[in-house]
Amino acid sequence: MAAKYNLIVIGSGPGGYVAAIRAAQLGMKVGVVEKESLGGVCLNWGCIPTKALLKSAQVFDYVKHAADYGIKVKNSAVDFEGMIKRSRNIADGMSKGIQFLFKKNKIDAIYGVGKLKTNKTVEVKDKQGKLTDYQAEHIIIATGGRSKALPHIPIDNKKVVGYRKAMVLDKKPTTMVVLGAGAIGVEFAYFYNTIGTEVTIVEYMPRLVPLEDEDISRQLEKSFKKAGIKAYTKSEATQVDTKGGKCKVTVKTDKGEEQIACDVVLSAVGIDTNLTGIGLEEVGVATEKDKIIVDDFYHTNISGIYAIGDVVKGPTLAHVASAEGIVCVEKMAGLNPEPLPYNNLPACTYCQPEIASVGYTEKAAQEAGYDIKVGKFPFTASGKANAAGTKEGFVKVIFDAQYGEWLGAHMIGAHVTELIAEAVAARKLETTGREIIKSVHPHPTMSEAIMEATADAYDEVIHL
Repeated sequence: MAAKYNLIVIGSGPGGYVAAIRAAQLGMKVGVVEKESLGGVCLNWGCIPTKALLKSAQVFDYVKHAADYGIKVKNSAVDFEGMIKRSRNIADGMSKGIQFLFKKNKIDAIYGVGKLKTNKTVEVKDKQGKLTDYQAEHIIIATGGRSKALPHIPIDNKKVVGYRKAMVLDKKPTTMVVLGAGAIGVEFAYFYNTIGTEVTIVEYMPRLVPLEDEDISRQLEKSFKKAGIKAYTKSEATQVDTKGGKCKVTVKTDKGEEQIACDVVLSAVGIDTNLTGIGLEEVGVATEKDKIIVDDFYHTNISGIYAIGDVVKGPTLAHVASAEGIVCVEKMAGLNPEPLPYNNLPACTYCQPEIASVGYTEKAAQEAGYDIKVGKFPFTASGKANAAGTKEGFVKVIFDAQYGEWLGAHMIGAHVTELIAEAVAARKLETTGREIIKSVHPHPTMSEAIMEATADAYDEVIHL
C-alpha cells in the first residue's frame, strides 16, 4: 500500500524545499524526494558554497592591499585546502538547517531517485535499489539542472571540469581556461585569479556577461583586465586536447586560431535541465526545448502535476525557483496569488566588482518603444565608496520619460547585490523617478548612488 500525501515534491533545491515548507504552512501533508542532500545543488554545490569561496578570495584581496588602508601585513598566503574546507563546512551547516526546517514543519524527507508513474504516484529508488511507491493529490517537479557540456568538449572532471568539481579541486591550478562568461564563469574567473591562478576566459558572444546592460559589460571587462584576467570575446573553443600534462585549448577568434595551454578547463557554458529518467514520457507531461510547459501557476498539461525552477522556462535563478514554488502551492491550496512578474526579477553576479540588475536594459527599453531618461552615478563620486576603497563601478537607472515609470536598474560595484532590492521593491510599488529623488537616502552609504543616478536622469544630480 503506497504512502499517501497531499503533496510530493521531487527535488529539494531552493524551489522544492521552499514549496514544501509553504505547503506545510498551509496545512498539507508533504513529502520531498531527494537523491542526495537536502537543499539541492544551490545550497550544497552552488549559491552558498560558491559565495563562501568568493568571500575567501575577497578577504585575501583585502590582505594583499592592506597597505592601502594603513595596515602592514607580512607573509600572507593562500590556504587553498582551508578555503575549500570552509566552503564545504558552510554548505553542510546550511543543509542541516533545511533538515531542521523539515522537522519543524513535519515534512518527510524521502531519499532516493523519484520517477513519475500514472495515478498520481511517485516511485522512489533508494541507494540499495529498493523501489517504493508514494501517492499524492499533487506532485511538483523541481529537479533543477546540471553543468552543460559542449558536445565537442566533454567534461571528464579531471582536466575539463564543471562548476561542481571546480569547487573541490585537489590543488590550486597554476593556469585555467574558463569557457563561458555568464555569472558562473566570471565568478570562478574572479575567485581563481584572485588567489593566484592565471585565468583566461573564452566567450562566444561579443562581450562578458552578455545578458547584462552593455555598459555593465564594458566596466567588467575593464575591471577584469586591470586584475590580469585575459578575455577572448566573439571566440569559440573548438577543441581541448587533454592527452599531455597540460590541456591544449584551441580557440577560434575573429583574428584567427590560437592555442592556450592550461592545467584545468572549466566549462561554464550554461546548464542542462534534469528531465531524463523521471517519467515525463510515461505519464505524458508536455515539454519543449528541454523545458516542461506550464501555465502561469506552474500546472503542466497533466492534472495534479506541476513544475518549477530550472525545468521550466524563465531565469535559472534560486530566488526565482523559490518564488515560483510559493505561487504554485498557494494556488494549489485555493488562495489567489498573483502570477510571478518576470519583468521584475533581479539577477546578481558575485564576482568583484559585483553585478546586479532588474528590468529593461537601455537597449531593450528603446527597442520596446519607450522614450527614456537614463541616469548614471559613478562610485568614484561616492563618499562611502572612496572611504571603503571600492570606487570601481556605477549605478545606472532607466525611466520612462512620459510617466516616470522605473524601467530598469543596472549596477556594478561593491555590495550592489544588496542595493538592487530597492529597485525591485520600488518597481513593484510603481514608484516614479521623482519619488526616488525625494526619498532621502542615508549618508554616507553606497545606496545614495541610486538616488544620485535617478537625479542625474532628471538633470538634478548634486555630486557630479
